[in-house]
Amino acid sequence: MTTTITRILRNRDASLCLGAVVVSGFGSSAMWLVAGIWVKQLTGSDGLAALCAFALWAPALAGPLLGTIADRTRRRPLLIGTNLTLGALLTSLLLVDSTSTLWILYAVLFLYGACGTVTDAAEAALVTAAVGKDLTGDFNGLRMSANEGMKLLAPLAGAGLFAACGGARVALLDAATFVLAAGMFTLLRVREDAPVRDASGWRARTAEGARYLWGSPRLRPLVLAGGLTMLTSGISGAAVYAVVEGLGRSPAYTGVLYVVQGAGSVVVGVSSGALMRRLGGRRFGGAGIALTALAVVLHALPYDATALAGSFANGLGLPCVLIAGMTAVQRGTPRALLGRAAATASTLMFTPTALGIALGAGLVESVGYRVLLPVLAGARLLIAAPLLKNSPVAATSRSPSA
Repeated sequence: MTTTITRILRNRDASLCLGAVVVSGFGSSAMWLVAGIWVKQLTGSDGLAALCAFALWAPALAGPLLGTIADRTRRRPLLIGTNLTLGALLTSLLLVDSTSTLWILYAVLFLYGACGTVTDAAEAALVTAAVGKDLTGDFNGLRMSANEGMKLLAPLAGAGLFAACGGARVALLDAATFVLAAGMFTLLRVREDAPVRDASGWRARTAEGARYLWGSPRLRPLVLAGGLTMLTSGISGAAVYAVVEGLGRSPAYTGVLYVVQGAGSVVVGVSSGALMRRLGGRRFGGAGIALTALAVVLHALPYDATALAGSFANGLGLPCVLIAGMTAVQRGTPRALLGRAAATASTLMFTPTALGIALGAGLVESVGYRVLLPVLAGARLLIAAPLLKNSPVAATSRSPSA
């Protein structure tokens, strides 16, 4: 495992890609937290503060369409231009100083989310050229570790800077990270062929990526399992405050559980490439889902130790199917379709979280978390089962992406 990670870090293009992800991820994690705090401070409204998250996530629903952009141009110039655009866009937040200018913040967050969807698709396609398909699993794992590490550090830094200097300074920090990321992408030496132009319309090109995913017996099970797992994750996430209350702790203890979960995600991200080579992508994803089933059972118990263990297990297990799914898409999709396929897979795997949170908010009130969480454990085992058993595809291929 260490040798493989060293190979990635010694690869100039791979290191630059990873560095750009880490730098921009730090600024994004800080800004996403501060946006809600900023709105809450200006308006005193919890609902308006929550709309910040909606503005950021709403463009992900158009992921298949936005991913088409990544297949219509070379990915490296697209990443450079998009990161520079985000850097310039964030400077407009210097104008936000009252409720009358709050619309600027919401507009920027919406465009921020749209650009993020485009860059995620372009990065997924570019990474295969930078590191080679055999190391995409290791790279995706390291990226996951880096992102989770930033989520542990950046919100604290962003909140501290906001308290000391205000939201505008956090926006400038985020803008600087995007400019730095654009500089790293500029230094890449990846060779890209010009995209093939066709006469079909946007709708047809967008649907082509979705059709490819749905028609692939190797990709479809992982992507669907990822989406269903994230749906249940949203439901269990909505119950976290009830879990904390059941422990006799204050709501602030939720932060401790999230930090422990993040630590688990960092650990599994570093080891995911080696585990996928050993288990195969399907079993790696299925084992991770099964581990999250254990996690919610542990959360249903009224003990601090089991709650912490459950959070760590959830952090270990939840990223597995996401890493396996995206790695399979990168390895098994023709390069000309990769932007659309990656964006469609991201939409299918991540957007169910929002629906899960809405469902969970109602269920935890009417059912109670000690009943709800064991039911979710059973559902997750059912989701994991098809990935853990041999399939005709897996029997004919020992590829880690199978």
